Amino acid sequence: MTWSFETAREPAEFAAAIDRRTGVEHAAGRDRTLCGIDMTRLDIYRHLFRPSSGCSTCATAAAAAPTEPSAQERLHDRVLAAAASPLRDRVIAALRRGADLRLGITGPAPGVARHYAKLDQVVEGHAALATALDTTGRVTISEVVDPGGNFVIVHADGATPVIGRRAG
Repeated sequence: MTWSFETAREPAEFAAAIDRRTGVEHAAGRDRTLCGIDMTRLDIYRHLFRPSSGCSTCATAAAAAPTEPSAQERLHDRVLAAAASPLRDRVIAALRRGADLRLGITGPAPGVARHYAKLDQVVEGHAALATALDTTGRVTISEVVDPGGNFVIVHADGATPVIGRRAG
């Protein structure tokens, strides 16, 4: 099968919510579980709903929920907002081919820059990446690896994504 955004879509995920009255795990929606229980009588957990051990009505509704974009498609949509350039076009083409996303981390820019940016390896777009990382706010850094290049994308909250390319 040929890779595409459509074939790479992922099943919808829902937070686990435990009914305090019954102890049964449910799939949390916005204001209610997928089976209709009001969220005020539930405790939300930090793991995803497990259909095999939870409410069967929620499991059926979760399985029928629309699929969600893959990591490649989500990043592709963000990269479209970057300044037009040959580098952006190469990243977009790589994502459309299903390039490997080796990194996708959001956190305070100083820590992200120190531990993940590897600016000393950037051979194209170094200045723009350094500027994007020069903030105390939060940033998302992504690494896209493809035969066409090893790309780094930095996206600060409320800013346009910036793209660079590492050697290799």
